[in-house]
Amino acid sequence: MDSTQTSFAPRHDAQRQPDLPVSTGTKKRSGRSWSVPVLLVLVTLLGALGGAVVVARAGDRVDVLAVTRNVPVGQKVTAQDMKVVSFADDPGLSPIPAGQRASVVGRLAAVDLHPGELLTRSQLSARGGLGDTEQVVGVELKRGFVPRDELRPGDKVAAVVLPAQGADTGSGSTGSGAAGSSVPETVKATVKSVGTPDSTGALVVNLVVAPADGPLLATKAAAKQVALVRQPRQSGS
Repeated sequence: MDSTQTSFAPRHDAQRQPDLPVSTGTKKRSGRSWSVPVLLVLVTLLGALGGAVVVARAGDRVDVLAVTRNVPVGQKVTAQDMKVVSFADDPGLSPIPAGQRASVVGRLAAVDLHPGELLTRSQLSARGGLGDTEQVVGVELKRGFVPRDELRPGDKVAAVVLPAQGADTGSGSTGSGAAGSSVPETVKATVKSVGTPDSTGALVVNLVVAPADGPLLATKAAAKQVALVRQPRQSGS
């Protein structure tokens, strides 16, 4: 028996799949890409913004006092030793405002002052000059009559009045309790300033004393009958 073959004719109404485009090997980028000129503009704007912030902070400045020349410790500060400078305000620093310049003139330097430093209250002594009840006596002292390189402004000293040459000191008796022994007269004083030794080692020390002791100390100093003894300094001074 002959086998029957069934053939199916192609359907002409079937929808044909569209042909895919040939790939070019490049992948389409999603989103918008930044061009180099745009990036440069952004960088410029950010730099300008940062500069504006720095300028704004630098503009917050105040006028303060600065040192213009060397001022040794113990020396009075004069108007020529200071100048007004513009300073960026910093809570961690406390320079003296320019408006207080008049109150600084005449104060004593508590430390050596150097040009370019900002002037602060801690660099000045608590007392700037003499009080109404104090006198100053300049005493010229020979080598051996003053501690060498041991005196500085503010030191307490005893100005010992020495006997005149050839005077009887009662040294014929010995011992601290012996009859005829005498205790040398002393004057309590405070060192105001110390001069520079000359070629012989002599120097001048300015001493602050009570008015009752000024004339005596001046008389004995003129007669070269004074020697200085530095009193012990307090701890931390």
